[in-house]
Amino acid sequence: MLPEVIGDAERRPTSSQATSAWGDPSQVVLRCGVEAPGPTTDPCVSVNNVDWVAHEDKSGIWTLTTYGRTPATEVVLDPNVIPSSTVLATLSDSASRIPAQKQCTSVEKAEKF
Repeated sequence: MLPEVIGDAERRPTSSQATSAWGDPSQVVLRCGVEAPGPTTDPCVSVNNVDWVAHEDKSGIWTLTTYGRTPATEVVLDPNVIPSSTVLATLSDSASRIPAQKQCTSVEKAEKF
């Protein structure tokens, strides 16, 4: 079950299967059933026992993908609009329903994200 609210952003309907969005315009977009990431040099952060691989694109948008869980869950957000720590703390409970098969070998402190 996904939360109805993340921070101040309310969940809203989407037209894409296996997705959810919060805020209008979207502040957080979640996609379920994505391919699990393999080994990477991108940073990994653990929030509530869920490891997330963080990738920042050139425009400053973050894509965070669960690591060690198949299928993976992907979250896209702009950390200047909504804090990634709020998003991950809120969504980690839902993501943890997929059992972990692996863990990141190097985990960054959550405060960085």
